[in-house]
Amino acid sequence: MKKRILVVDDEARMRRFVHMNLDLEGYAVSEAENGVDALARVRDEFPDLVLLDVMMPDLDGFETLEHIREFSAVPVIMLTVKGDEEDRIRGLDLGADDYVTKPFSPRELSSRIRAVLRRVEPSSTQSQEPLVIDEDLAVDFVRREVIVRGERVKLRPTEYKLLVHLIENAGWIVPQETLLTKVWGPEYRDESQSLRLYINYLRKKIEADSSNPRYILTERGVGYRFVDYRRKG
Repeated sequence: MKKRILVVDDEARMRRFVHMNLDLEGYAVSEAENGVDALARVRDEFPDLVLLDVMMPDLDGFETLEHIREFSAVPVIMLTVKGDEEDRIRGLDLGADDYVTKPFSPRELSSRIRAVLRRVEPSSTQSQEPLVIDEDLAVDFVRREVIVRGERVKLRPTEYKLLVHLIENAGWIVPQETLLTKVWGPEYRDESQSLRLYINYLRKKIEADSSNPRYILTERGVGYRFVDYRRKG
């Protein structure tokens, strides 16, 4: 079946431009002209991905995203005319999966969409049983959750994929470029800020003290290392 994408933008010309190009890419596309309409369509249509403009009247993109995250984990790519890093961090903190700055080319947008959709695809090699790291931490690969001191914590798709890749290489230093390529895609290999943000998100969810981590360790100037939980003693 075709992947379904919802395009949310108050500018009709921008919606038509994106819609037409995504049609050519083979996606099923629907449109919403404001945040309220977008919320209704996410509930009714269950899109595979949402392209969400930030600068909209009444309910802006950030507010719309907050409401979406109250009931849906659908991947969201924010669209904005601003290149402000604070806006980008705010969007990611609220649960956005990526950020594209206007003006963008159809090729760039298509590449970003494919990368985000890859991240949410389940792996066929996942274990059915939770992986126990120690008495405080386990990973449930089926539910995409971590069990932290007995409490289940849901992970976003990118957080989950990043954690899995670190665990698969436990005890080894994984370079930043490798993590970005494996988790986000080769087109993201220079976006170290995104990697730092998601490492921080993960630490806040799994570490007792995120400022003094025991699981995800920083190897300065190189990358990150997940503690080798397989070693005894």
